[in-house]
Amino acid sequence: MLIGIDASRANKPRKTGVEWYSYHLIEEFKKIDRNNHYFLYTNKPLTNELARCPSNFEEQMLRWPLPRLWTLGRLSLEMKFGRRTPDVLFVPAHTIPFFNPKRVVVTVHDIGFEHFSSLYPWADKLYHRFSIQFIKRFADKIITVSNFSKRDLVETYKIPAEKIAVVYNGYDESFYKITNYGLRITDYKYILFIGRLEEKKNVARLVEAFGIFKRKHQADKHKLVLIGRPGFGFECVQKIIDEFGLQNVVIMLGWIEEKELSNYLNQADLFVFPSLFEGFGIPILQAMACGCPVICSNTTSLPEISGEAALMFDPQKVENIASRMEQVLLNPEVSESLREKGLRQVQNFSWRKCAEQTLEVIQDIQMGTE
Repeated sequence: MLIGIDASRANKPRKTGVEWYSYHLIEEFKKIDRNNHYFLYTNKPLTNELARCPSNFEEQMLRWPLPRLWTLGRLSLEMKFGRRTPDVLFVPAHTIPFFNPKRVVVTVHDIGFEHFSSLYPWADKLYHRFSIQFIKRFADKIITVSNFSKRDLVETYKIPAEKIAVVYNGYDESFYKITNYGLRITDYKYILFIGRLEEKKNVARLVEAFGIFKRKHQADKHKLVLIGRPGFGFECVQKIIDEFGLQNVVIMLGWIEEKELSNYLNQADLFVFPSLFEGFGIPILQAMACGCPVICSNTTSLPEISGEAALMFDPQKVENIASRMEQVLLNPEVSESLREKGLRQVQNFSWRKCAEQTLEVIQDIQMGTE
């Protein structure tokens, strides 16, 4: 069987969730599948590990003059007029070409734009809604990353449940693990957040909760470290920092290389994930794998993914977030319990397992069993 994969996102130099998902699946397919042949469709030459292909993987570089719409435009043309089209095309993120081969499988990670529409430009919302309706009609199978996201797709878009397969994400076990460093990467203790600094991630309330915690425990030496690029609503974060006088204790590092994230997670005393909406929540797994205690929102997919290995809070209530911070940071036995539970919980997830189950969906589609 010839399997085509949209590798354009996996090939981006600066990756976040969807890009890493695409990248890790391709790399795992290389390890586990020697029977099928693969075309990796890309808008630019593949780089680094992606470019190291075994004999059953081929790069298919398709040039496109526009900065956007490569999947809808250039990949569509290849599916329609290419000399050899795949038996199944797999698109790892939210959209499929206008013209498709015999079978197409697509991953829809979440539909947060439907629940927080004010946070998205109108053109993006229009594009996303069109994409999901097009997928509903023309995709042979939809993969999503949690049971929560599956229910959301069924309820919001009336997609038949049998058309959707749930395949959990994984995490990079080579990076995210407990390590022992002789030197600390900072000279202070800290609480950590990783993600875009935006309204949907609820960063403003996190900073406010940290301010409440610091006012109550003035002798506490922890700082709050935020790793991620600014996004929609970032000005509210800065406003609260100023309001609480947190300029010296809230550290914003911006985007950093993934290999550095493990260092920060290993030395953090607490990882806080207050997001308002998540289809999955990979940073929770990364923190748990590094032995970092986790507290997170009790909404959307997060209870499903964290199980009993995280303390939950209402993300709309800053006092609740502050109370959970206090519960972990002031009680070593709670911190150690969360650490141990997290290390057990994270064993349920891996990119290899994700790739095996995704490949099973693709092969079932080709054999007509789905």
